[in-house]
Amino acid sequence: MREGITVSDDVASTGRRASTVATGRPRVLVVGGSLTHVRKARELGLDVVHVQYPDAYDRGHAPHVDQALPLDYGDVDRLLPLARALHEAYPFQAAVSLFELGLLPAARINEALGLGGESVATVELLLDKWRMRRHLTAKGISPVASAVGRSAQDVREFADANGLPIVVKPVRESGSLGVFRVRDRADVDTVADRFRSLDDGQWAVGDLAFADSFAEFLMEEFLDGPEISVETLSFDGRHVVVAVTDKECAGPGFVEIGHAQPSGCPAGTLREVEQLVTGFLDAVGLRNGPGHTEVKLTSRGPRIVESHNRVGGDRINDLAELVYGVDMERYALGARFGLVEPLTSSPGPRGGAAVRFLTPEPGRVVEVTGADAVRADPACADLRLEVRPGDVVPPLTWNEDKAGHVIARGADAAEAIAHSRRLASTIRVRTEPVS
Repeated sequence: MREGITVSDDVASTGRRASTVATGRPRVLVVGGSLTHVRKARELGLDVVHVQYPDAYDRGHAPHVDQALPLDYGDVDRLLPLARALHEAYPFQAAVSLFELGLLPAARINEALGLGGESVATVELLLDKWRMRRHLTAKGISPVASAVGRSAQDVREFADANGLPIVVKPVRESGSLGVFRVRDRADVDTVADRFRSLDDGQWAVGDLAFADSFAEFLMEEFLDGPEISVETLSFDGRHVVVAVTDKECAGPGFVEIGHAQPSGCPAGTLREVEQLVTGFLDAVGLRNGPGHTEVKLTSRGPRIVESHNRVGGDRINDLAELVYGVDMERYALGARFGLVEPLTSSPGPRGGAAVRFLTPEPGRVVEVTGADAVRADPACADLRLEVRPGDVVPPLTWNEDKAGHVIARGADAAEAIAHSRRLASTIRVRTEPVS
């Protein structure tokens, strides 16, 4: 514990009931994430201790949270002694996170307190794309030419050795942040400066996983072909594919603007992908919980792009629940406590679902129309608008620049995709240039 600080200085009781009263229910420490995550934990019958950024915790959390620890949990050196003190006062059986920036803090807490869970080594391997590439190469899995660089000369040498195009991206980070496709010699000469300029951005707490994310970059050969993601749940080393998600990307940074399930890939391709991904999960040591693994279907066969020991973002869990009846977030929170039954095999689809993201022209929002018509449409499963008049829509450079989404259902994926595009086009976000 920090000198002069007691657990009560940093931990807030929600006032829902006396925290010392034993409930007999298992208790989980949820690191970061959304209000939905703590609500689902409560619905599963768990007592909840919640570590959250102070400005992300509000009164809406109170009905679902027994104890709150409001702090920047990216500061693990500060978090660990507080978590230890909290554990002594209000013992919890596991630390869990469903949010990228909370994965390593949760693993560090579990390791420090002897609570089990995914190892710090596995979580760090998945967060560090360069370490992951070297690890896969050593095991002969999904070979991809790659190297770490810091300068334009490093980019030139990698391009000379591997040809163009290539991809330059952060060694650590997610959400299509800072991803550049280098197509020609002009890009080769400028991409290092463009990448480093990201360090000048006005990033909010929670945007970046690491303070030094733009000090160096990962260079990789360009992988041709469409991209998919494989959503898995693992049970003591037994991996179950819940869904394969078809993706649509746009812009120079490969920002995802649409997803659909079930995948339209041929059965043979899906078998090959499943074999690759389950072998990959074994290789990185992932034994329990969710996995979200991105794969490119290249002309040389499927290749791993990256992977995460969490549920996929961008509403992928909503699609899996609509199509397969599986809420992967509930499994991530409850499987360890025996509150959900382990899957014995991959579920079959019961229709199709697709999400389409809203990407209006950059500028200041003048008017938003069409929402009522979309919500009234029987094909609409969900609509979320992230902008209103007066807001500024930035250029589409990473996932957080999107202005909202529409989720549509259909008899199959093709029908759901058609509905999602139709509904998204009904939403009109009119913008004007920012003076």
